[in-house]
Amino acid sequence: MIADTGVLYASMDADDPSHPACVALLSAVPDPIRIPAPVVVELDWLGHSRSTRALDVTLEAIEAGSLDVVALTDEDYPRIRQLCLRYADLPLGFVDASVVAVCERLGETTVATLDRRHFSVVRPRHTGSFTLVP
Repeated sequence: MIADTGVLYASMDADDPSHPACVALLSAVPDPIRIPAPVVVELDWLGHSRSTRALDVTLEAIEAGSLDVVALTDEDYPRIRQLCLRYADLPLGFVDASVVAVCERLGETTVATLDRRHFSVVRPRHTGSFTLVP
């Protein structure tokens, strides 16, 4: 399973309406949970914009081995660009496109996301559609 930013952030923010479902999902998945590197940056941005400790919690989880950061490869960037151009009307941004590209490269079909709008529309190369959880 590859996790998107929203699920991770909601699991850290007790005030988020999706908090219980995200905590339950992430607790049920064996470690480590994979995240594309751009997700870390987006979590930092969200944390600063909402005055939470999202970055610290994320880095602590990386150090503990419960989150596995997947670096983007040179081959991922052209695919990210293709996805951003193809789905510009959504608009699909860099972080979400990186989630798709990493899923494709790793053959992963399950995405932990709250972003049904984007991930239900995007058609990955390796499967007809993603399984979206929670």
